[in-house]
Amino acid sequence: MFYAHFCIPFIVGAVIMLLTLLYRYISWVVELPKGDKRLIAKGIFSTATLRSVWEIIRESLLHISIFRVNPLLGYMHCSLAFGWFLLIAVGWIETTVYMGAELVPLQGHVFFRYFATQIDTHIPIFDHIMDALLLFVLSGVALAWFKRLRSKALGMRRTTKHSVGDRIALSFLWFIFPARLVAESVTAAVYGGGGFLTAAVGGALQHTLSAGALEAIYEPVWWFYSAVLGGFFIAMPHSRYMHIFTEIPLIFLRNYRLRVTQSSTSYDNFQLQSCSRCGICIDACQLQSELGHNGVQSVYFLRDRRANRLTMPVAFDCLMCGKCQERCPVGIDLNALRLNSRATMRNLPNERRYGYFKGVDRSEGSGKVGYFAGCMTLLTPHTLTAMQTIFDAAGEEVWWADRNGGVCCGRPLRLSGETDSANKMVEYNIELFRRHGITTLVTSCPICLKTFREDYNLEGIELLHHSQYIERLIEQGRISLKHADNQSFTYHDPCELGRGSGIYEPPRSVIKAIGTLIEPKHHHRNSLCCGSSLANTIINDAEQLKISAALTLELEATGATTLVTACPLCKKALGRTTAQKIKDLSEIVASNLN
Repeated sequence: MFYAHFCIPFIVGAVIMLLTLLYRYISWVVELPKGDKRLIAKGIFSTATLRSVWEIIRESLLHISIFRVNPLLGYMHCSLAFGWFLLIAVGWIETTVYMGAELVPLQGHVFFRYFATQIDTHIPIFDHIMDALLLFVLSGVALAWFKRLRSKALGMRRTTKHSVGDRIALSFLWFIFPARLVAESVTAAVYGGGGFLTAAVGGALQHTLSAGALEAIYEPVWWFYSAVLGGFFIAMPHSRYMHIFTEIPLIFLRNYRLRVTQSSTSYDNFQLQSCSRCGICIDACQLQSELGHNGVQSVYFLRDRRANRLTMPVAFDCLMCGKCQERCPVGIDLNALRLNSRATMRNLPNERRYGYFKGVDRSEGSGKVGYFAGCMTLLTPHTLTAMQTIFDAAGEEVWWADRNGGVCCGRPLRLSGETDSANKMVEYNIELFRRHGITTLVTSCPICLKTFREDYNLEGIELLHHSQYIERLIEQGRISLKHADNQSFTYHDPCELGRGSGIYEPPRSVIKAIGTLIEPKHHHRNSLCCGSSLANTIINDAEQLKISAALTLELEATGATTLVTACPLCKKALGRTTAQKIKDLSEIVASNLN
């Protein structure tokens, strides 16, 4: 009963898709490092599995994160994902109600309206429910069509450029639900029945076509519906739509605490294939908005890497400011994937280039609190002087790791892909910190802080940015500050401190202890990048200045008398494009000590 020749394209497509997915997922899991497999085994029978199920409902079906960025886009994605899921689920329930315990093959569920004409029983409520769900999905398809033509109307400056494979899969996808509407409406016109939508369209067809014509197209429209379904299933694993299924295992693996590492592993495949290419990351990118650099954003980086055609310009033309990662509705580790891609493309054998590190120690002083200035702080000496003043005012005995010069934290080399060389610096600094017995390490450089947190094994040593340290001194009463309401400040969140390390409130707390804080238009996790990121080796000086100028214009628009940041690199960048006072957080503290 539940077979007709037109089902063949659907059945073939479904089998090919299933086999392809199983092959990929099984091979990726088998190739995972042993440590990742242990995390999976530990996580399966934990609350992480329950959290994953809820996240799948919230993000893979309802797309809550996209709703928060853009309600129209959120509705579009939700209607296609959740609507299609409900069509399948309710259709399965309908078939079960009609057929009871009888085993119904897959095509029987999918094409039930065709086979239902052979069943005497009729339950109209299901017709209307299924029509309502189909209309829900069709509204999303209509929005998707409209977005391609008028993306700005949906709040997007531009949409994603598709590859050939994407275009093929997209064409099939766009026709699936209109084809279903036509097939079920023709069936309603020929056999009667149907819900409020299919019966109405079927009635219109009866007034337009003769009974003979309707019978003539009856089988072909079901063939077309089956063909576009089968075509989509075959094309899906080779297109952006691989994300439909891959995002689900990614959510489980991420909640089981698997992470992208410095060396690429098969876990990267789950990340790469989970990108839906929604295009949200494009509008977040200042390279696109300020410089007009297209084709290098994260959506294109992921596309090219998954197709094994990643080039240096795409891999390295990125500020790695984290704006796209912050807005990515799938939560893909975009910066980490870029880093290990660069390491694959540019890592050089260390060739004993850093053998001279051995025995080098230019540190001075002693104390349980260590201060690591970092390269950029040494190039902005006012910050270093201000920290000396603050330490003295607090009566802190400090060990100075690199005031007289030292070894870089390694972040610039890692950003350029030279992982081996960066690791040499990491090893040297870890040994240096351990040797001097510090228990707290303070740095004024967010780049160094992020590196210490992520790349160093400094268990037993507390890591603080100087904003956190200064806030603690104030709270402990070890320093007191003069407060004046007529002093107004605006604060710029550095990328590596805010989005990179999650430190937003300590700098603001310190500023409010001195004067009035006026927030710029973009702040906290939406803060703009200064443009002088060490991560981008493609853009030139003039382009860096253009990005910085856009930021200073926004900061100046607040009317604050002083622009404040908490990153030496940002301070240098902003100082090049503004005539206003630009200060590091430590400087305004040092100049307002009681």
